[in-house]
Amino acid sequence: MSKTPCVLFLLFFVLLGFGQASKKSFVVKFVSDIPKIDGILDEPVWQTVDGPKDFQQYFPSDSVLAKQPTIIKMFSNGTTLYIGIKVFSNGNNWIVPSLERDFRAGGNDNISLMFDTFNDGTNAFLFGINPLGVNREALISGGGQRPETDFNTSWDVKWKGESKLFENYYTSEIAIPLTSLKFREGETKWRFQSYRFDMQTNERSVWSHVPQNQSIFSLAFMGDMVFERPLGKSRTPLALIPYINTMAEKDYVLENGSTNLKMGADAKVAIGNGMNLDITVNPDFSNVEVDDIITNLTRFEVSLPEKRQFFIDNSDLFSSFGGSRDANPFFSRRIGIATDSAGNTIENQILGGIRLSGKLNENWRLGVLSIQTDEDASNHIASNNNTMIALQKKVFARSNIGFFFINRQSFKTSDFIEPEDEFNRVLGIDYNLASQDNTWNGKFYAHKSFQPDDHQGNYSAGAFLGYNSRNFAAFSDWVYVDNDFRSDLGFIRRTDIIKSATSIERIFWPQSRWINKHSFQFFPILIWRPMLDYKKTDHDIKLSWLAQFKDQSELTVELSNQFVYLTEDFDPIDSDTSIPLPGSETFNFNVVGLEYQSNRAKALAFKGKTLVGGFFNGRLFSVEGETTVRLQPKAILSLFLNYNNIALPSPYGKADFWLVSPKVKLTFSKSIFWSTLIQYSNQQDNLGFNSRLQWRFAPLSDFFIVYNDNYFVNNFEPRYRSINLKFTYWINL
Repeated sequence: MSKTPCVLFLLFFVLLGFGQASKKSFVVKFVSDIPKIDGILDEPVWQTVDGPKDFQQYFPSDSVLAKQPTIIKMFSNGTTLYIGIKVFSNGNNWIVPSLERDFRAGGNDNISLMFDTFNDGTNAFLFGINPLGVNREALISGGGQRPETDFNTSWDVKWKGESKLFENYYTSEIAIPLTSLKFREGETKWRFQSYRFDMQTNERSVWSHVPQNQSIFSLAFMGDMVFERPLGKSRTPLALIPYINTMAEKDYVLENGSTNLKMGADAKVAIGNGMNLDITVNPDFSNVEVDDIITNLTRFEVSLPEKRQFFIDNSDLFSSFGGSRDANPFFSRRIGIATDSAGNTIENQILGGIRLSGKLNENWRLGVLSIQTDEDASNHIASNNNTMIALQKKVFARSNIGFFFINRQSFKTSDFIEPEDEFNRVLGIDYNLASQDNTWNGKFYAHKSFQPDDHQGNYSAGAFLGYNSRNFAAFSDWVYVDNDFRSDLGFIRRTDIIKSATSIERIFWPQSRWINKHSFQFFPILIWRPMLDYKKTDHDIKLSWLAQFKDQSELTVELSNQFVYLTEDFDPIDSDTSIPLPGSETFNFNVVGLEYQSNRAKALAFKGKTLVGGFFNGRLFSVEGETTVRLQPKAILSLFLNYNNIALPSPYGKADFWLVSPKVKLTFSKSIFWSTLIQYSNQQDNLGFNSRLQWRFAPLSDFFIVYNDNYFVNNFEPRYRSINLKFTYWINL
């Protein structure tokens, strides 16, 4: 066999790792001054230092300089990075919906700063500020390619930023302690990017040019910030974060209630310049925002995002293996959740745990996690140790190879533990591809599980390759999950599948007053079952048209042909009187969809989606919408509505599923926030009230009052009620 194809294949991947170096750069001077962080750039030092300027437009065009100037200046005194910002616009009608920290950038005026401190094009720290001095920070992972997974605002770190309003511009002053960042000792250069949203002129701009077909926070497009003096050792102080939580609760179904006092603590320890050690003892997550209820018409589980602070830092080291939708071997929300003897999902107390994560050196990252959960004998839940070890090696410019080992093991022998559930282990390797300019990206992985009832096989594997240019975008995604593959700490929608998902998209950039771009996409998804002689059991063939308008609104029209071969009975209505659809039957139906998103910068914004068409052997009408009213900067009022009408032929039944969810968010100041969420779902037979008052009385230190109340929807009888008073305090030792 000729070696030529192999050589060309290798050369292809090597070339993807290299490209032209960043062209923009600036120097961060060493100055011993310590300016007052009040948002006013009146200290003489700001006249002597330089920084990024000459921003490029990202929207509505990506080929001209920004019309609204942005000037950034930086210097360091060896312990702190100081940043001065001057942002211009055409007026003083700044859009600031809320005073709450960690806002999302879309639909409001703000500027963000990204620091790739290890120059790897994969991970970065982001700090943002708006015209009223509201701060936000986020961790960017995975090269910043996917907004839904690579951008995490749950991360918290100590820093300070203030803004001051003037005629047609505002200024901001920021102080970031170098101890709040991780970097290599002796480093002389970081990669840097800044992007800005200007709602008054509907312009988005970036310092280092980013094509519109790429994410605005993609780490493939950054310049350099060069330090006048090499950076010293980054030593973060030992941080201790104790908490006290008083809770009163009553379960009306089980007819029991309790009042208790709970105490615990987290600790953060820096190890060298690149590693973090997080320790938790008896953690409590009662202050975490409640999950949004979802109406689920599928046969499969739905994944929800991780919001618990302990699992956030360097979370991509653990969670980015495999395919996030079908074959994710590690899903941190599995920890602290268990299934009782009746098949119900309930909370499982975490006794404690550790997370060691970060950079070993320029090319290697390490993650070690070990969490111990408590035994709940009354619900037949064992005490488990949940451990994961992940190692990642950078290759080429922005690609990496990762290795992991997962072990979930019962801590002691109990009568209610089945032999096959004593342990579950998964071993795997992933290759993540990202070209220098992000035109090509991909993932290739192979995983194997081990458990007491081990069989031959137990594999999961996949391959993804994507191409993204200005006028064309395409990808092909293949997934294989063996029937006996099992990952107790993962998210595996179903086993015994071979899945193919391919997308081809043609993008147009018309010279239009109204439309910025529009595209046509052909997106077929097919699934085969190896255990059924590779029978095709599912397909979803989609054809869609998407338009993005100059006013930031979007419209999507979609046609879908769906095919389902049910391998077992399925009851989408799931009522006492409904009859399941029979297994071993084939269903083929068509659906038409329409989706619209208005300009989120408006005081009144709306997004809606409707589906009309077939549903197995019947019909489906679905409408979903959310209206948001902004009374800036003190209040945001929103109403979410989801309605699904399912009409199946006799004798299978009909159903009307309603999900209604109003939400009120009030920000009394930049330190006091109150939010109330009401969720009514007749599919889940629950009316829930969640109200949370937060007072941030010191940096990263909070007092919470959280009230929960839940009722059955048919008779409005109470099912569960609780109130929490929680106090946390961040102490640097």
